[in-house]
Amino acid sequence: MSAISEALREQIGKAAVLAEALPYIQQFRGRTFLVKLGGAAMEDSHLLDALIRDIVLLEAVGINPVIVHGGGKAITAAMAREGIEPRFASGQRVTDEQSIAIVEQTLGNEVNPQLVDLVKAHGGRAVGVAGRDVFLAERMRGKDDDGNHVDLGFVGHVTSCRVDTLEALVAYETIPVVSPISVEQSTGSALNTNADVAASALARAMRVAKLVYVSDVLGVMRDPEDPGSLIHSIRCGEVEGFAEEGIIHGGMLPKLRSAVEAIEAGVDKVHLVDGRIGHSLLLEIFTKSGVGTEIVP
Repeated sequence: MSAISEALREQIGKAAVLAEALPYIQQFRGRTFLVKLGGAAMEDSHLLDALIRDIVLLEAVGINPVIVHGGGKAITAAMAREGIEPRFASGQRVTDEQSIAIVEQTLGNEVNPQLVDLVKAHGGRAVGVAGRDVFLAERMRGKDDDGNHVDLGFVGHVTSCRVDTLEALVAYETIPVVSPISVEQSTGSALNTNADVAASALARAMRVAKLVYVSDVLGVMRDPEDPGSLIHSIRCGEVEGFAEEGIIHGGMLPKLRSAVEAIEAGVDKVHLVDGRIGHSLLLEIFTKSGVGTEIVP
């Protein structure tokens, strides 16, 4: 009897989780969420499979997911096979003409199709969309450690997004999977684009309800070595203060600034979650406490 009772308690616990999710499902049914995939979850097949399954679940309960993905490690590996050493400035990959061809090929022919296939494997519908069909951009310049301007080559800053195709896919209950390649408006050249920034630009253009950054950090922490120092909620007006204190720095700073831009443009809320935590996406969206950091107006 005790074993049966324990099993029953476990089942009741699962039912309670579903019940807790109900008001959130009702609130967001018919709304669009943009999920940016990156970090360790992109490199571990088991984590990625579980994460994609959770995204398919979102679609199954009436939420419209749009995926923007990174692929930094796959690009680095592809460049290494060609004998190209990666160089970075201002957090951006310096990208020459040979490198941009490798970047576009890796994202378009390797990373993007893998994600589309995973969605389909879990019973969802998905279509891969080349970023050059979505993101219009201008070339950007960077700075080295001494503050000197650096030519980043084929690297772009998104200036606008074409969303008609994505909105049509969403209307047909199909998940768009978008690569972070933009196109230079003046020349038509492909440009390498920071996936976080591209995701923010697309979230603004589509006016999504939520923008979720999935990476390999818990969120914003006062002490990177102490998970207990996780800051669960940050207001837009606090971001620059946290930057001055050194709490937000490195690659997290452009992510948070992009989050602020997204919210100011009409996105309801931005979330940062750790893809290494099982079901972190669902826990952040469908529970009151969440597991990451939310950025709010």
